[in-house]
This record gives sequence, structure tokens and C-alpha cells, in this order.
Amino acid sequence: MNTPANLKYTKSDEWFDPSNGKVGLTDFAQGQLSDIVFVEILVAVGDTVAVGTPIASVESVKAAAETYSPVSGKVVAVNDGLAAGPEILNAEPFGAAWMIQVEGADGAGMLDAAAYEKDCEGRAH
Repeated sequence: MNTPANLKYTKSDEWFDPSNGKVGLTDFAQGQLSDIVFVEILVAVGDTVAVGTPIASVESVKAAAETYSPVSGKVVAVNDGLAAGPEILNAEPFGAAWMIQVEGADGAGMLDAAAYEKDCEGRAH
């Protein structure tokens, strides 16, 4: 499991990068879902999201899941490329597979990498 130390995490498997405001689905989540075949971003540039707002719908060969905003703020960018190439989530969940970018958030109250890894270990059995 890849868990970059510079990111913040939620127990529902979203990540947030405090340095640029990008949000996405974690490596652990994509591993649990297996081969991702569909991604639909549910918010648009200019929308305001709150913690827990559904931001994306993700489908794999095994299951479907919603991705929720881990932070509150204004959506300033959406990764439109995910709809055409959802499989990038399988290879680069922390890179090219970011979902949205949020302005005005800091990730306060989110898990650091070590705490997130411990949480995942408890769920992996």
C-alpha cells in the first residue's frame, strides 16, 4: 500500500494534498475495489463542497462506490480526464488520478499517513 507522507487521509479512503488542494481516492481504496472501469465527477468548477459531499462515483469490476470530499471549500479544478481514462486510478491514485482541486481548505482534523495505515490494517482482514 502506497501512503505518501505529505498527504492527509480520511477513514473513508479519500486523500487531500494541503499544498495544492487536490483530492482523490487512496491506493488502499482502489486496491479494495480492484480494476476501476468508470469514474464520474459529480461536482463542477465553482461549486462549494463541504466535508462529506459526494464528489465522484467510481465503479470497478467488483463494486461501485462514492467518493466524498474530505474538506470544505470552493472547487477550482476538476480532472475531466478520469471519465475517458478511469483505469489511471489503478496505476496512479496519488498522481494523475486526482479528482478535484479545492481552494481554501487545510485538511485540519484529517489523518496523517501513519494513522491512516493503522486504520487500513484494521480493515484489511
